[in-house]
Amino acid sequence: MRLIEIYILRRIVVMFFAVLLSAVGVTWIVQVLGRINFLTTSGQSFFYILKFSSNLLPSAFPLVMPFALVIAVTQTLSTMNQDSELVVINAAGAPRSAVIRPVLVFAAVVSISSFVIANFIAPYSSLNMRQMIADANADVVNLVVQQGAFQELADNLYIQIEARDSNGSIKGLFVSDSRDPTTDLIYYAKEGLVVETGNQSLLVMKDGEIDRRDVKTGNVSIIKFNTYALDLAAFLAADEKEPTIFAKDRPLDELLNPDPNDKQYQSNPLRFTSEIYKRFTEWSYAFVFALIALAAAADSRSHREARISASFTAITLSLIVFWLAYSTGQNTSKNADLLPLLIAIPLFAALAATYALVTNRQVGLPDSWTRWLKSNLAARQEAFAGASNRLFKRRRGGHR
Repeated sequence: MRLIEIYILRRIVVMFFAVLLSAVGVTWIVQVLGRINFLTTSGQSFFYILKFSSNLLPSAFPLVMPFALVIAVTQTLSTMNQDSELVVINAAGAPRSAVIRPVLVFAAVVSISSFVIANFIAPYSSLNMRQMIADANADVVNLVVQQGAFQELADNLYIQIEARDSNGSIKGLFVSDSRDPTTDLIYYAKEGLVVETGNQSLLVMKDGEIDRRDVKTGNVSIIKFNTYALDLAAFLAADEKEPTIFAKDRPLDELLNPDPNDKQYQSNPLRFTSEIYKRFTEWSYAFVFALIALAAAADSRSHREARISASFTAITLSLIVFWLAYSTGQNTSKNADLLPLLIAIPLFAALAATYALVTNRQVGLPDSWTRWLKSNLAARQEAFAGASNRLFKRRRGGHR
């Protein structure tokens, strides 16, 4: 690479990672907040919560990387244009490839990285996360004994405790079981303790009673006990004990060679096919968006040109391409005829951007749209300035 190409590449890389880490951090926080109920009610340690939340990160990278790249490219080239660096590069006789080549090289690296993360890292993180959720749900006793109010374990099954000591013993236990339509069971106990026996978690109740009421006759029988063991984990539904693995959570080899006996595959095999198309097309968005950014910002422009900024144009076009592909992908699991569009949309966008680069066409909004937008913005700014001045004068007169 030429020295100027290394200079451009270094600036793009720095900007890319700054945007990427910021966006992934925000995405991670949003994902964690979306699962705050699980994290706060599972009663797990801080390390467990940190491990769980870290599994959310790999799936965010392939989504954020293309947009971080288009922002980095357009922002870098726009800044260089404002500082007249692009003009100097052209005046020095450097070819356009001096600007285009480092962008495409880095875009290829980002695309390959996106493919590796989406197909070999993110699926295993998703599998691990779903397994952790299933394990936490299966640990019902640890889940519910942390609560001070009624906690619903299943339909018509509730539990409440008064307090829990640091040694794990429970004070004041109440369990209501109305799952049997013919019989209502209510358990009272002064004390309780969680006992692990093999694969079971037993809630051992001490010094209590069981109230059994016949729903039809209304007769109530009371049984007092010194010790009674209740297996709360057995109350969980089967789908809560085992993680549900969707097509988007599968590694690439499982998508290409699915198990014919897999329930998810049997229920909707087209979903697996749709996921394969997504995996083999979504990685290219970084390269496509880089082409769009180059078409919008690679050439030097005069500051007097009445155009919308290159960043706005490139990001808007990238969002349109992504929205078309995303909305199409949402429907491909129900309509196989839409599958070719997952390939056609990024391919058409790449060809259009390449054509604009080869023919030296400036990508942007039409001049009529630009003038209309600028006039509306100017009118709004004048109206806002006038309202601010009137408000300032009114307040100033009131203080007098």
